[in-house]
Amino acid sequence: MNINVTKAYLPPFEEYTNYLRGIWERGWLTNNGPLVQQLEAQLSAFLHGVPVQFTSNGTIAIQIAIKALKLSGEIVTTPFSYVATTTSIIWENCSPVFVDIESQTFCINAQKIEEAITEQTSAILATHVYGYPCDVEAIEQIAQKHNLKVIYDGAHAFGTEVHGRQLLTYGDLATCSFHATKLFHTIEGGCIVVNDSSLANDIWLLKSFGHIGDDYFSLGVNGKNSEFHAAMGLCNFPRVNSFIASRKKLAELYHSELVGLPIIYPMPQAKSLVYNYAYFPIIFQSETQMLKVKEALAAHSIYTRRYFFPSLNRLPYVKGQICPVSEDIASRVLCLPFYQELSEDIVRWIANVVRINFVVA
Repeated sequence: MNINVTKAYLPPFEEYTNYLRGIWERGWLTNNGPLVQQLEAQLSAFLHGVPVQFTSNGTIAIQIAIKALKLSGEIVTTPFSYVATTTSIIWENCSPVFVDIESQTFCINAQKIEEAITEQTSAILATHVYGYPCDVEAIEQIAQKHNLKVIYDGAHAFGTEVHGRQLLTYGDLATCSFHATKLFHTIEGGCIVVNDSSLANDIWLLKSFGHIGDDYFSLGVNGKNSEFHAAMGLCNFPRVNSFIASRKKLAELYHSELVGLPIIYPMPQAKSLVYNYAYFPIIFQSETQMLKVKEALAAHSIYTRRYFFPSLNRLPYVKGQICPVSEDIASRVLCLPFYQELSEDIVRWIANVVRINFVVA
């Protein structure tokens, strides 16, 4: 039996096919169909009425967000994220300027942002790593002081709350991934969350080739998503709270089974945090130690992920600043298997394999 680092939840087959029956009857497969509209309405209500644009994936969401805000020049960003954060900046003909991360949250170090700002800086693009929040208040103050836009890559942040607000409602724009590996998924998909209704209209055009019928208003790409993907989202959305509750129990079990080992975990700094338990990362004392455990787990068909590796400032096609904290954490981090359907016995087994193959550095 293979145990993968993540596993997509599939709802009861009949529940999904009930939606498919309606799609067949209507013959409306894509292009802002009724299920897409229904999903966007439910997501918007979940985010306290903030407009949501459902997109084909989380990467195009970042690219459209950059385009919608008309960004140019330099974008201050994090080196500790999935590669799509950086490549979206480059793809939109902007330059990433890396600021090192905090040693506890692994999110961008807000205290170091100002020293990276130049006359060419147009925005800050930060990632809520593993669903833990960036210092959203400090970043907002810096952005206002320097007249910068703020985009949050919230690929892991669905369901996290901070300061009494859904984390995805912070920033000028926030993006999210609904990829099959995520807590809430639509097989493939993503979204853009925006507080400005006028900007929401611009984003709708940008993801829809820039036109409505025969009237053309702007440049655009195909960032839409289909009725089939929306149907999966409508099946999964009502289960989000139960997913989070199950993941919380599994995280607590992992912690108890790994107690005593000289490993560290991300440490959220935000007050009044309601966490979504997106992943279960552990940080070893050394890369050698991590690789030994990773190899031992793989020998038992337990598959983990170096999430995130490498530190993005080390990508071969960027001119990256030195980011010692990010580079260090990226070399030692390992995400263990973690999803709501994982059994407690499997968690104990995984933790035991980690423990018996752990050599203190």
